[in-house]
Amino acid sequence: MRKQYLHIIKNLVTAIVVTLFFSCKNDFDDVQKVGVLQNQPIGETEHIDLKYTEFKKDTVRLLANLLSPKMLDYSNRDFAFSEFPKGIELKIYDENNNQTTITSNYAIAYTETDIIDLRGNVVIATPGKDTLFTEQLFYNQKLEWLFTNEPWLFKRAVGPMHGIGFDSDKEFKNFQMLEMGGDFQFDN
Repeated sequence: MRKQYLHIIKNLVTAIVVTLFFSCKNDFDDVQKVGVLQNQPIGETEHIDLKYTEFKKDTVRLLANLLSPKMLDYSNRDFAFSEFPKGIELKIYDENNNQTTITSNYAIAYTETDIIDLRGNVVIATPGKDTLFTEQLFYNQKLEWLFTNEPWLFKRAVGPMHGIGFDSDKEFKNFQMLEMGGDFQFDN
């Protein structure tokens, strides 16, 4: 009787395992599709013309205007970001409505860190006709600070400067260069 009971238990366990094995069928293609969907952007926008304004004393003032042929929104990721694979043109306006223009061939903006990574033919043209050229530039939106470790050229009215790596505030008033060369003018 004990032998028969063990035999019934073994058959029952075997039947349950076989049933579970065949009922838990994973299709590898379906598993791959889930991974692909998680890597896809949650949104895609074309021909962006985004204006950032401020409303003060019954007046609306334009602070910035972002233009881009394409934006991919990856806010569905753990480390959310927006990607601009075809580049950007950003126009920033000061209190006197003077315009600074920033362009690049590619950009990516990280939501959590407020860091913008500009790549490929990065150009910043200020209202004072100063122009910065580099291949990669980072901008910290919280600190309003620019930095790069790449070679750069800064054309100014008093003469060009060039070097590798720099840190600066957004108005180029506090400019710290790592390696540099060019024409310099010093006040006595």
